[in-house]
Order: sequence, then structure tokens, then C-alpha cells
Amino acid sequence: MDSLRVVPLGGLGEFGLNMLLLEHENSVIAIDCGLMFPGTDLLGIDLVIPDVGYLADKTKDFKGIILTHAHEDHIGALPYILRQLPVPVFGTRLTLGLLRNKLRDRGLETSADLREIRAGDPWDLGPFKLEGIRVTHSLMDCVALAIDTPAGVVIHTGDFKIDHTPMEGEVFDYQKFAAYGEKGVLLLLSDSTNVEREGYTRSEREVGGNLEEIFQHSCGTIFVATFSSSIPRIQQIADLSERYGRKLVLSGRSMINNSQVASELGYLRLPKAVGTQTERWQDLPRDRITFLTTGSQGEPLSVLHRVALDDHRTIKVAPGDTVVLSAKLIPGNEKSINNVINHLYRRGAQVHYEKVSEIHVSGHASQEELKTMIHLTRPRYFVPIHGEYRHLVRHIQLAERVGIPAENCFLLEDGDVMELTPSYARKVGSVSAGRVFVDGKGIGDVEDIVVRDRRHLSEDGMVLAVMAIHQQTGELVAGPDLISRGFMRSEEVDEVLQHARGIVLKTLREINRETRSDPGELQEEVRKALRRYFSKTLERRPVILPFIMET
Repeated sequence: MDSLRVVPLGGLGEFGLNMLLLEHENSVIAIDCGLMFPGTDLLGIDLVIPDVGYLADKTKDFKGIILTHAHEDHIGALPYILRQLPVPVFGTRLTLGLLRNKLRDRGLETSADLREIRAGDPWDLGPFKLEGIRVTHSLMDCVALAIDTPAGVVIHTGDFKIDHTPMEGEVFDYQKFAAYGEKGVLLLLSDSTNVEREGYTRSEREVGGNLEEIFQHSCGTIFVATFSSSIPRIQQIADLSERYGRKLVLSGRSMINNSQVASELGYLRLPKAVGTQTERWQDLPRDRITFLTTGSQGEPLSVLHRVALDDHRTIKVAPGDTVVLSAKLIPGNEKSINNVINHLYRRGAQVHYEKVSEIHVSGHASQEELKTMIHLTRPRYFVPIHGEYRHLVRHIQLAERVGIPAENCFLLEDGDVMELTPSYARKVGSVSAGRVFVDGKGIGDVEDIVVRDRRHLSEDGMVLAVMAIHQQTGELVAGPDLISRGFMRSEEVDEVLQHARGIVLKTLREINRETRSDPGELQEEVRKALRRYFSKTLERRPVILPFIMET
């Protein structure tokens, strides 16, 4: 029977977790296998990955995972999923190079079956005939996928925009998309991330001019924070540093590792004098250094976050320095990013970020480019992918405006099953799909954050630390008062809490004034100090709840 089943396991209804299955009879392939970073509501959770339980009884049928590009929301779950499903993984040279770094950290580099593909070279995988089509994005070596199935041709765009002047010279392949459109496309699965933006997405090269202007007028050290996978942006910073006589210093583990891989594979040309934060650079004048680092999203453990709080051992921001946050603000990170920006201004730095400077462009297609993709491929059926529910709805509305009948547009969410044949398409039900929480070394053992917290409370109890601080100076006004429940017997707890109070006071003395005056930062410092104390002295892990009042 020439029927094809489309089963999204992630990425339809949220940003991240991108994973979509194509099934024909006893053969299954997956496109991408990404993660999602947890929001503030998922306390204690490190990462979120797709639930692949649906594939548990299909291991013999599972032919492989094909990757469109190397961003975390498309490859980040593989170090976890490949332990359950050790199948071949197909990707372009750079994609597999960056993936190997992640697999090495999980001890999977030698066991993983990684197979390189190139845009324009077709290959067979079971009943599917696949070909990568070159697209432009914010990363190099990205492909869309044309999949010739027994039911017809399916085009999966991956993440894309139509950039006529890409940094890396890899041009969007209009002709290949048009050729498939002439042949006949049964289904188009198209990126919806920027569907709310009218017009066209600007080229990566436009950022170069704005960055150069910053380099021209900066008198101190320049700090640039961006995603470690943004190889074109890293190249721009490397070129500008060399042009203006600055030593480029890479900081942050992922920044160093990814830059090294991209350089070894020939996708990045770094100056000979490039260094890392562990090498000697302190003797150089401050106006001859560029730091390229992670932390553009205000991540608490990132280099930029520690620098902003004046908490880094060697790297310091001084008045007159320039900081560039050259990355898109990811929804949910607004507060942490704003805190970092505020702290940097307190250090006397000039800060450039998306709202005030044009130092970042999106890697995703805006409305006119999405229309172009539909016109090129001329699909019979259309399904929007990669986005929250409103993005999927608006993409369908756009598809209808350019001529696809409403009855041929399908809004799928994670777990929905769509069946296609040469003569019809329809929804035919749903399968189990959801999210798996990664908490430390635990994968999937946290079924629900509330259950986890309740279990934690029932086993280890709770310690509440209450104090008042002066809003401006950060000085302690009252407390700290420690209250426990379900932690120890009442006759034993007083002495322990008295010692713990001393630990809190010692912590307050050792941290700087700026951290003390930031309730969020202070809460985290108190929580860490008490957690270490109880773990070391009692080998217990009560829930620590610092409560900071400002006066």
C-alpha cells in the first residue's frame, strides 16, 4: 500500500524538541532530534528531550535519524536518545563535527554510527530516497530534505531563510526546490518560526557593518557574547579583531570546542594569535583584546554572567569597555538577560543588544520568503512545523493566501498522525508524545516537577531561611532566621540550625555588595551554601527555600 504516515514527536506546538517521523509499512525514519531548555517553571530540570517511547517496539524498523543542521534544538537530544535507539545518524560534515563534541561528553563518540551526507547527493534509506538541498540559515552546512516516498515527494525545509549574500558563500538552492516543484511535491513541511514577521529577513552580512562600527569606536576591551554554534558570527568577530589589531580570546568550553571543530573542518578561519582564557593575555593593553564568549542568554554559569557580577577569576569588565550581545533573545530569558545588562552597565561598560543596536539578524524566513518556498515547491498538501500553536495557525493562513486550498492544509501537534496517499491526506489519530526531563544523570525519572518536589519534601524535609536586606546597600537588616519542617527531630535541630545560621552570615560577608543587593542572586548564593553545609555535615538534602525581603 502506498500510504505514508507523518508523526511529529516534538517541535509542533513549542520551540525546540524538533523531531518528526516518516513511516511506510515497516520502515521509519526521523528528521532531527532536538532538545529544549527548561523554563523557570521547571525547577531543577537541566534539559527537556522528546519522548521516544512510541519507537520502543519499532527498533527493527527504525532506519535512521537525518539531521538538517547542528543547532541544539535539532541535535541536542541525540546524546540521550542514541543510548535507547542506537541507529545510524546522517548529517553534513559540520553538523556531524559539532555533534561529535556532544557525544564525546556522554561517552558515545566511538559507538555512534555517524554517516556524512552532502547537499545534492541522493541516497537510499529503506523505501525512502533522500536528497539534501542547500539552504541558508544562521549556521553553515544546513540542508532541507527532499524525501521521495512510495506515496510521493515530501519536502522538509529544516530551519531556513533566503539569504542572497550569506557569509559562508553557500547559496540557497532555488533551482533544486523548483525542480522538485516541477516534478510534483505531495507535502511541504515548512519552518514557521518567523511567520509573524512581514517582509524579508535581513542578510547576515548586514550585521558585519554594524559590528565594524562598534569596533571602530571602542576604546577598551570588547566582549562579544553569541551562541557557540554561530560559526558565521564567530568568523565576523575573528576578522574584525584581526583587522583592528586585537587579540581574539575564546572563553567558555562550548565556544572553544565548537570553534576548534569548525576550524579543523575548514568552516572557520581563526587568526594565528587566537587564544583562550587560560593563556597569557593579561599583559596586552585593554584596547587590544576581544573576548568571544557564551552567555548571550544570561545563563547563570556562563562566563559573561560571572564577568557581569565581577565574579570571574581573571576576566574583568572596566569602565569604557564594550559588550555586544549578538544573539536573539529567547522567550523566557528576558529577566536573566536584563539582569546581566544592568550589571554590565554598573561596571561602566557600553552594552549593545538587540533592542538598541542592530547586531543580530534572525536565521529564519519571514513571510515573503515563506511564500517563495510555497511557490517554488507547489505542494499539494501543507503542514507548518517549528513553532508554537499561533505560529502554526498563521502559517496555514499564509499558505491559504498564496493558493493552497484550506482542506489541503493540516495543523498538526506533537503526537498527531497524518496519513497520505497519492489520492488523499487525513488525520488518523494520535500516538504517545511528550517531554522527558533530564535532571543531572537522571533521564526520564522525573515524571512531573510537582511529583519530584513532593518526593523531595517527604524524604528530606525543608529549611526556610528568612532575612531582610537594605534595597540599596545590600546590608543585612534582620535575620537570618532558619525554620525547618520534616528535617530533624526538634531536640536536635536547634544546634544544627544555629551552625547553619553562621554559614549564611559567612556567605553574606564573602559576597560582593552588588550580589547582596540582587535578591535573585542572593537567594542562589544562600541556597548553595546551605546545601553544601547540610550535605557535608549530615549527608542530607533538604529543600532550601531562601526568602529575601527588601527594606
